Amino acid sequence: MTTSAPPYRPLQRVYPPPGLHWVGDGFRVLGFLHAYPDLGAAMNPFLMLDYHPTYHYPPTTARRGVGTHPHRGFETITLAFEGAVAHHDSAGGGGEIGPGDLQWMSAASGVLHQEYHAASYAATGGPFHMAQLWLNLPAKHKMRPPSYHAITDAEIPRVPLPNAGGHVRVVAGDYAGTQGPGRPFTPVAIYDIQLNAGASCPLALPDNFNVGLVVMEGDVTLNEKTPASAHHFALFARAAGSVLIYAKTPARLLLLAGEPIDEPIVAYGPFVMNTVEEIDAAVADFNSGKFGTL
Repeated sequence: MTTSAPPYRPLQRVYPPPGLHWVGDGFRVLGFLHAYPDLGAAMNPFLMLDYHPTYHYPPTTARRGVGTHPHRGFETITLAFEGAVAHHDSAGGGGEIGPGDLQWMSAASGVLHQEYHAASYAATGGPFHMAQLWLNLPAKHKMRPPSYHAITDAEIPRVPLPNAGGHVRVVAGDYAGTQGPGRPFTPVAIYDIQLNAGASCPLALPDNFNVGLVVMEGDVTLNEKTPASAHHFALFARAAGSVLIYAKTPARLLLLAGEPIDEPIVAYGPFVMNTVEEIDAAVADFNSGKFGTL
């Protein structure tokens, strides 16, 4: 008797790492969703992924990072794996995140903010490893008041995998009945997956979610067939079926999955709205000082 193949979610493509570029003078990133326009469209509701692979910065007393800039219409999620980042915004939000922490800022109706290497990290330098996501907001939430939440590593639950295979840190959404602390305005799942060599991790996600994986470290096999190595991005079809990750070496992956927002997207730099008129209003509000001051 033969058995049918496991019902895996189809893997559409594994994208190679795009060229590194600098954001400000402190973030050396791979901008996957901007580098590959078809990937950006396929990862709705995620608008941007800037992945900062491990890079060693020397000590400095200078301020490295990105100066004051505006946002409207979406959320920014910054995950720290190594190093530390300081944040300050015009809505009164601010703080510092270090290894394992994250910051979740809802720019919503409009905010100015700054992001820099934390002074404590800059003084010593060392490895720096981060990721920042832009998550779209549904139209009904785009003009709500902005907010900022820092979430510590201790607040992010870890779900152990069988046979001491590693664990899944649940940043947002649900994994195996464990809910993450992130509170998005649209259904998403964000997992930080760490696997030991020879371990497997199954992922069952809603059929209507777009699903992508960044291989941050190591070498893996996806759905028992397709290899993917560090700094590659795997895009899965929006279809029924699970995803299976097998680690050929110790590996770390970032899973991004979400229900698409079925609304028009009109983007202009740091503003993401639904119409050209709303973009014009965002520019006018920013120029007239309605985003506040820092």
